[in-house]
Amino acid sequence: MHVTVVGTGYVGLVSGAGFADLGLSVTCVDCDGEKIDELSGGRIPIYEIGLEEIVRRNVKNNRLSFSTNLKSAVERSLVVFVAVGSPEGPNGEPDLSQVEAVANSLADYIDDYKVVVVKSTVPVGTCRWIKRLIEEKQKLRVKFDVVSNPEFLREGSAIEDFMRPNRVVIGAESEQAAAIVKDIYRPLYLIETPFIVTNLETSELIKYASNGFLATKISFINEMANLCEEIGADIHDVARGMGLDKRIGPKFLHPGPGYGGSCFPKDVLALAKMGQRFGTRLRIVEAVDEVNRLQRARVVQKIEGVLKSLEDKLIGVWGLSFKPNTDDIRESPAILICKGLTQSQARIQVYDPAAIPTAQKVLNGQDVRYCKDAYSAAAGTDALVIATEWNEFRNIDLEKVRSLMKSPIVFDLRNILSPEKVQSLGFQYFGTGR
Repeated sequence: MHVTVVGTGYVGLVSGAGFADLGLSVTCVDCDGEKIDELSGGRIPIYEIGLEEIVRRNVKNNRLSFSTNLKSAVERSLVVFVAVGSPEGPNGEPDLSQVEAVANSLADYIDDYKVVVVKSTVPVGTCRWIKRLIEEKQKLRVKFDVVSNPEFLREGSAIEDFMRPNRVVIGAESEQAAAIVKDIYRPLYLIETPFIVTNLETSELIKYASNGFLATKISFINEMANLCEEIGADIHDVARGMGLDKRIGPKFLHPGPGYGGSCFPKDVLALAKMGQRFGTRLRIVEAVDEVNRLQRARVVQKIEGVLKSLEDKLIGVWGLSFKPNTDDIRESPAILICKGLTQSQARIQVYDPAAIPTAQKVLNGQDVRYCKDAYSAAAGTDALVIATEWNEFRNIDLEKVRSLMKSPIVFDLRNILSPEKVQSLGFQYFGTGR
């Protein structure tokens, strides 16, 4: 079977490479000719463990190709996956302009029966809207179906998530279309992957409900961490005590400076807006977004409180990506904290194993020095902030770090260090919820 994946961003590229590795013939299409040239030349524009290898293998085996010609790709495909961006719009709801542009193009290019599969994260009702849009503008009145198939890829673990997913969700009105999409994922039957086949609206909501709930766990444990700091409790013991209850579980009970990335912030806000639009206000979801925004600001206030003033202080920051094993800085707490520090007249020097090139674009104009390693970022500083939990920070030579710093003060926002060990070396240690 030949399939087309429209969009070569994070979801589109990982999905296209994954489908090719499952044995399908895949064309990934994008309107960005420069990006297509890079991909065709074997250059991967995003940092994702294992992605470069899987792309190169399938290009070599002639199962994966890249093109700007959507018409040609659609004509030879039975299934077209829509994986373009749906970024946050000015009113908090997703901007569906890219999705709409693809739908308009498909109306021109669909020449026989096709299954249009929406992988982009879109509000409830979008798949039906796409179908109406294509029907109204079709050049040839041929039958097609629209299916919802949301993605659940974690950045840094996306290949594993695609090949060994927790579940595959398919929303469809047509049994034929649902069967075709299930057949695409047939290799996953061998590892007994659960399949949920439901209607369009339910499938669209599953993605938002999942991300909303995970974000809720993060915001809840962060509020508990803040309380722990005031009453002298230890958030790690609290989280472990909670997580051992099988009804709660230990996942996402890790305190920190808040969640970030391309999904949680956008999807939480979109879910809240969706509730308002349908007259069912989602107060818990709204509070989750507010708590997350306050958590980032709290970090800067905490650092300023310890140092008395941030003016002309030199702060070292370890980690810029929103999580380890990715170069994605979208809504990264680390980036927002850097901006908060510089706005308070601090000078910062930063290090990240992967995200410096992307960070330079958004921190342009700030008082920032970019360093080649963690030790350089700590040298001469009045305080050190660990903002992203990259593994290389966990076993670093703390005695060397101590010797390089002007003032041995550490703000461990991710609680990756042992307070006892750090304090025994002469540091002032400030964790999260400790």
